[in-house]
Amino acid sequence: MIKINGIHHIAIMSGDIKQHIEFFSDVLGCKLSAIFDMHGVPGGLHAFMHMNDHSYFSIVQLPGVGDIPIELGKTHSGNGAAPSAPGTMQHLAFNVDTPEDLLAIRDRIRKKGVNVIGPINHGMCESIYFGGPDQLTLEVATSDVEIDQRAWVDPAVLEKAGISSEEAEVYMNPDSYAGEGGTVAQPPYDPDKPHQAYPKEMYQQMIAAPDEAIAAAASYAEPPVKVN
Repeated sequence: MIKINGIHHIAIMSGDIKQHIEFFSDVLGCKLSAIFDMHGVPGGLHAFMHMNDHSYFSIVQLPGVGDIPIELGKTHSGNGAAPSAPGTMQHLAFNVDTPEDLLAIRDRIRKKGVNVIGPINHGMCESIYFGGPDQLTLEVATSDVEIDQRAWVDPAVLEKAGISSEEAEVYMNPDSYAGEGGTVAQPPYDPDKPHQAYPKEMYQQMIAAPDEAIAAAASYAEPPVKVN
């Protein structure tokens, strides 16, 4: 079955990319794997912090971002229980493999002078919570088994969310799909579907263009440093 199978990278905007790189390297032990001019974005810088060979944490710095005000309750939540605007990241939870690892990473974070709350046992996972640069709300969690839907899908909360039992059954068992070798054509523009926020005329041209033309125009396959 074809489905997404993990996080390759999450991209976080930064006012100061060096501050973020230093924090995630020093405090959380993620090595800097890449930093380069952001592809196709004048003035943009793009860094990748290594979590494992399949998952990265990406940091983006664009011109003028440091001048955009942070507003708790809108742009940022500020803690794991507070609101932020729809579509924003309320908090980011990293993974470790065991409860012992969770205590060890808590030790590391505290040794670097950063305050940490937890572990808190949520049943489905154990978590610690702390803050990061630019008012990031961060968590590290661990769980040793897949979440049991029978125990953790609460009918009362489905009702609060406006989800019927029939809809829940569909959401808990997505349709199986094996792929079609990349042959499915771009669907017609539908204003009721989600879209990226490009200028409308440009966006219409992009989705009307052949996939090969977009790939040829926008790909940057060569690394910035030549390695023998």
